[in-house]
Amino acid sequence: MRKNLALLLSAVVLAGALTGCHTTTTDETRWGYPLMKDSLESRYQRPIAQIFTAARQVLEMNGTLIKENTINHSLEAKVDNRTVIVIVDEVEPGVSRVRTEVRKKAGTPDLDLAAEIDKQIALRLK
Repeated sequence: MRKNLALLLSAVVLAGALTGCHTTTTDETRWGYPLMKDSLESRYQRPIAQIFTAARQVLEMNGTLIKENTINHSLEAKVDNRTVIVIVDEVEPGVSRVRTEVRKKAGTPDLDLAAEIDKQIALRLK
């Protein structure tokens, strides 16, 4: 009986540890699975303004733009019931970084859509 109770208790603790909150690339805390990879990073030798404009066009084309922050160059959109966050920042002079994070409604990551959005941004820059 104690063995079953200990097994049940450890299963509950493990389930609680695997779910909870995660921090987005914009430093917001949201519900989801924290131990799973949910973002992609790309680097381009382009100015931030050009990449930010391309990212906004891609998100508007694929879904609905929800937030646009021109101070820290971040965008948030809903694409196919998924939350997409794109951040553009400068790593070194002349080199900019694009971070794309996608999470489903249940909090699980969607790397396929993140890769698709990232690829469309890259194609828009050419």
